[in-house]
Amino acid sequence: MTQHDSDHGTETDDEDDIPEWMDQVMATVAGEVRRRRKELRWSAQDLADKCEAIGHPIPRNVIANMESGRRSNLPLVDVMVLAQALNTSPICLIYPVGYVEYVQRLPLQDPTPTLDALKWFTGERAELGAEDDMLRYFRAHRAAEERLRTAGKEEEYAGYKARSANNADRKAEALRAQAHAAEAAEAAKVRLRKTRAFIREEGVTPPYLLPELATEVDPPEFHPTSIEETDV
Repeated sequence: MTQHDSDHGTETDDEDDIPEWMDQVMATVAGEVRRRRKELRWSAQDLADKCEAIGHPIPRNVIANMESGRRSNLPLVDVMVLAQALNTSPICLIYPVGYVEYVQRLPLQDPTPTLDALKWFTGERAELGAEDDMLRYFRAHRAAEERLRTAGKEEEYAGYKARSANNADRKAEALRAQAHAAEAAEAAKVRLRKTRAFIREEGVTPPYLLPELATEVDPPEFHPTSIEETDV
């Protein structure tokens, strides 16, 4: 579904006419705003009305000038409000995956696939020593929480299957599944415990946990000895 037309204004045949990096970023956002607006069958005034209802007015003429390339700047707050008004996220306006194939991530860099640029922007790609940053720890924390919830549901369901099994083979199979889920839950708790400890070591408060879970995950005597132990 990649587009190469004038909606996003990122391609030209004459190398001398290629806009500067800032202009390319603005043209990409403006093109995606225009594409989304047309997809929703809204006029520029309709979009302006939506922005005003959010609490950050962006007049119709400003939207029109942005889409036509006559606007010389595009504040981040406008991108945020436009995204909300268009029922999308700001990152999808800046890096419209599927609609623009390549973008220039930074000045003096060659164009890169839009999805790669998006992952860089959101911190999904660890590089330049960023593998130990706080965002990585918080993502590992969320992943461990989700795995713990899933394992808990699996354990509960396997227990039900074991209790309701009508023969020995099915009961044994359910009990094995229950034990496997219990092991997965315990591993998730260990991962949470270690991740939370490293977050605290950086002087940051870990994400909130329900008291009953925090009691199990945050024993005061736990102190990891090396970063490799987290495996995050």
